[in-house]
Amino acid sequence: MDKKKTVVFIDTNIFIIDLRYKNDINYKTNRDFLDFIARNGKGITSIINLLEVCGILSFNLNRQQTLELFYYFPEKYGLEIIPSPHIDSFLPEASLKDLMDIICEKASFGDALIANLINNLLAEKALFVSWDALHFKNLLSVKALTPNEFLLSKLAKDI
Repeated sequence: MDKKKTVVFIDTNIFIIDLRYKNDINYKTNRDFLDFIARNGKGITSIINLLEVCGILSFNLNRQQTLELFYYFPEKYGLEIIPSPHIDSFLPEASLKDLMDIICEKASFGDALIANLINNLLAEKALFVSWDALHFKNLLSVKALTPNEFLLSKLAKDI
C-alpha cells in the first residue's frame, strides 16, 4: 500500500448490504459509494473484512460459492486487500495489549482487529468508510465517515 496517496478503507457492512440486502434503506447510497470507489480505484479493505464477508454469507452459500467469493471479491469490487489476499497468508500480528486497549474503548474483537490493522498499516491520508463510522471515530488514527458523509464531502472530490 502506497502510504502517500489517499485511499478509502471499506468496512464489512457496506459489502454485506450490497451482496445481501438490496431492499435496505441505504442500498442506493451504498451502491453509489461502491460505484464511486470502483471508478476511482482507491478502495481497500482488509483480509479480516473479507473473511467476515465470507463467514456471514457462508450460511447461504455452498463451499464452492464461498471460495469463489473469497477469490473473486477483490476483482468484483476493484479493491486492494491488505495485507494480503492469499489464502495461505497469516493474519496481521496484533499484541494482546494493543487489542485490549482498543476493546476497552468499547469495541468488539472484530472491530479491534480491524482498528489495529488500520492504525498500523495506513497513513493519515486514508479514510475509513462504514455505516458504523461512529463506533470507530475514537478507535482509529484516520477519519471515519459513513458512505453518505463521504459522498457529500469535499473528500470525495479530492480522490
